[in-house]
Amino acid sequence: MAALQDLLEFQLKSAQSLLALFEQEKHAITQRISTDIEQIAKQKMALVTTLGDTDKRIEAHPQVKSLTEDDVCKQLMQQIQEVIQQCHLANEVNGQALERAHISFNKLNNILNQSQSKMGMTYSADGQTKSVSTLGTNIKA
Repeated sequence: MAALQDLLEFQLKSAQSLLALFEQEKHAITQRISTDIEQIAKQKMALVTTLGDTDKRIEAHPQVKSLTEDDVCKQLMQQIQEVIQQCHLANEVNGQALERAHISFNKLNNILNQSQSKMGMTYSADGQTKSVSTLGTNIKA
């Protein structure tokens, strides 16, 4: 079984990698690079899974009690918790940015739909505008 300190160091590196991905994601969101956003999301999911698996390995480790007794382990745990807290904050910020980008896209889409003067416009069941080119032209007397 791996040494507890090695597991904690791996956990810290994984958390730091996740935080770096959040920074990359923020850049991709602000630049509206959808392919990067999708790729980063997959990488984030893999790292979150790795973090969870490592947590389970740490929890099952026979020396788990040294987490509260050993100064090196305590320090590593504190660093991991700080990085994870930063990840939570970055995730929240990126989520808000994605929401704003989505709203902006919907507004732009509605404006483009409205600009098509020869086409009629109606609303779909979910409240989005929908262009209908046959609005009023297929009426039979």
